[in-house]
Amino acid sequence: MIRENPPVLFRAACVLTLDGPETEAFAVDGDRIRAVGDVAALRSRFPGAREVDLGASTVVPGLHDAHVHLVHAAEGLLHLDLSAAAVSGVADLLDRVGAEARTTGAGAWIRGGRYDDAKTGPLTRWDLDRVAPANPVLVVQVAGHWGVANSRALDELGIGESSPPPAGGEYGRSPDGRLDGRLIERALMNVVYPATARGGTALPAASPEDRLRGLERVVRRWHAAGLTSICEALVAPSDVDLLRRARDRGLLTLRVGMLLSVDHYDRARALGVGSGFGDDFLRFVGVKAFADGALGGRTCLLSEPYADGGHGMQTTATEDLFEAVATVHRNGDRIGVHANGDAAIHLVLDAFAAARRNAPRPGLRHRIEHCSVVDEEILLRMRELEAVAVPFAGYVAYHGDALNRWYGPSRTERMFAHRSFLDAGVTVAGSSDHPCGPYEPLVGVQSMVTRRGLGDGAPVGLAQRVSVEEALGVYTTGSAEADGVASTRGRLAPGYAADFVVLGENPLTADPYGIASIPVLATYVAGRRVHG
Repeated sequence: MIRENPPVLFRAACVLTLDGPETEAFAVDGDRIRAVGDVAALRSRFPGAREVDLGASTVVPGLHDAHVHLVHAAEGLLHLDLSAAAVSGVADLLDRVGAEARTTGAGAWIRGGRYDDAKTGPLTRWDLDRVAPANPVLVVQVAGHWGVANSRALDELGIGESSPPPAGGEYGRSPDGRLDGRLIERALMNVVYPATARGGTALPAASPEDRLRGLERVVRRWHAAGLTSICEALVAPSDVDLLRRARDRGLLTLRVGMLLSVDHYDRARALGVGSGFGDDFLRFVGVKAFADGALGGRTCLLSEPYADGGHGMQTTATEDLFEAVATVHRNGDRIGVHANGDAAIHLVLDAFAAARRNAPRPGLRHRIEHCSVVDEEILLRMRELEAVAVPFAGYVAYHGDALNRWYGPSRTERMFAHRSFLDAGVTVAGSSDHPCGPYEPLVGVQSMVTRRGLGDGAPVGLAQRVSVEEALGVYTTGSAEADGVASTRGRLAPGYAADFVVLGENPLTADPYGIASIPVLATYVAGRRVHG
């Protein structure tokens, strides 16, 4: 007779399984959940099993960010932190850039990130010229879709007053018509991001060892916030190599799905790589394409103008977008298209519908990344097309009343529309888009539940509030569905991955305005404690 090894029993004051009623214990066998129930029943079923008493805590399934930028966050740690939390205003920002110039010496590139113009103030090339005239400087805005370069940087990038902007991008200009240093959309992406740059970036690359050190630090931080799984939302082959090296060294304790930039898709297909390729810790979720600009950068494509005018930008030509969606769909792969504004989302849905008509692929579900501004027609079409929404979870908490100023209170009632998605039967996943937003999933949960800014308390689209349980579902079962792993992640149930988070307070009974402050006592991935 073959005897099975007994599992390990975990008990807590409350276990929220997201698969049924609350309970108090579960059994972990290796990297999987074997059973869930009350302590007495599990003791009887598994006599002699070792027990781990988690005390007066609450256990939830592992939290899964379905759209975040791990590699970009890791590289960001190598550059100046110019976020609103790190600098008190433009003068402080410039002091930091100037100090870096004195440290690095003339000619060295200086890069800064997470600059928030709405909170810190406006910045131009001439401001940067004053404090670092002998260094090329690039400061990227927090949304990641535009940045400010100084004169030396523009020269090194080959951008002059008569340079034509790239398709899907713009060079910002001052009222007198001169370049003001802003690189907008493709004008920035072609310079900074390997996943979208044609022919490589124009900036000096960090060393592989530096990138690995940054990645290790980010993974630790994210585990401490309760993250067990993510989808890295834009990768190039060099990023995949970095993640593989991290896994080989034991640094990648986070489950990582990847959306491959559409610019590299043909090469990947030639190598036999498609959606689902990989393993439980590093796999391809699908392909990433772009339709418009950024919500926080105020460049997304809207059907009605911004409060201060303009409709935003379409960053990929319609013909090119339709062709990309059709190709990926025809090959049986998932595509996630970045579309913030309602005009862009309608365009993406048109592309999804055309692809399905021309090449039926039952069960193949595509994603709309961010999917920020919706209307009733969008909701109906998304349900019909089985499209998955991946909206920002924490943007209300981060931006607060600025969203009302930029988009108008009536429009914010249909932005980050978690309530509307759930009511319409549209699968909705949890997303931070960090470094563009706060990575902590409990901040996202509080934001979805209260719809109020963390800093100013401003109400933003209160009609879209959801319950705490629904918000947890967005970050667990919804995100698992978005990444194509709903049969193995997102719940504490027999056969599912033993990924779970131990919280110091039950979010279902906590003060909704204190959810973001609930302590993350421990985080487990594949049955192994990675934090706490």
